[in-house]
Amino acid sequence: MIETSQVTKLRTLTGSGIVDCKKALEESNGNFDAAVDYLRKRGQKIAANKEGRATHEGIVYAYVHTNGRVGTIVEISCETDFVARNEQFKQFAHEIALQITATNPLYIRPEDVPQEVIEKEKEIYLEQLPADKPEQIREKILAGKLDKYFQEVCLLKQQSIKDEDSTIEHLLTDVIAKMGENIQVKRFCRFSL
Repeated sequence: MIETSQVTKLRTLTGSGIVDCKKALEESNGNFDAAVDYLRKRGQKIAANKEGRATHEGIVYAYVHTNGRVGTIVEISCETDFVARNEQFKQFAHEIALQITATNPLYIRPEDVPQEVIEKEKEIYLEQLPADKPEQIREKILAGKLDKYFQEVCLLKQQSIKDEDSTIEHLLTDVIAKMGENIQVKRFCRFSL
């Protein structure tokens, strides 16, 4: 029997609906950590289902750091104006703007990185690799170095400044699952003196 206090605690932590939290606890036999994992996986499935839907609404959010020397403007889109006016959506936009201000990414996702930049990075990494390594090992090392590069320069691959156990991509997936709509970070511009 799942207790109401467990459902409330899970709902507070994840922001998921009551029915979803109860089902997650039932599926995980009351194991709280397994229930959180269940909700995250379910959120990823929901996000994948919403991915192709058109996003014609949203907000442009501006953040200027307290020192007045650095700031960010970010455009985040969603499907309806109802979600665009929602406080959770605005909080998500604020967190994205903070992330951009703090980490200065160059691109939103790895697909946005120009091919010539990727080729140049590969060239640099290949020169750093020892020549005596087998080709398969060199390929794996190269793939790992490229992943690390994408984590540094691509917003969605970055580790969240507020939650070290999560990436911005996971944060986006969670917001999509909570809101029930396709949400996209469209573009951003970071200014600094």
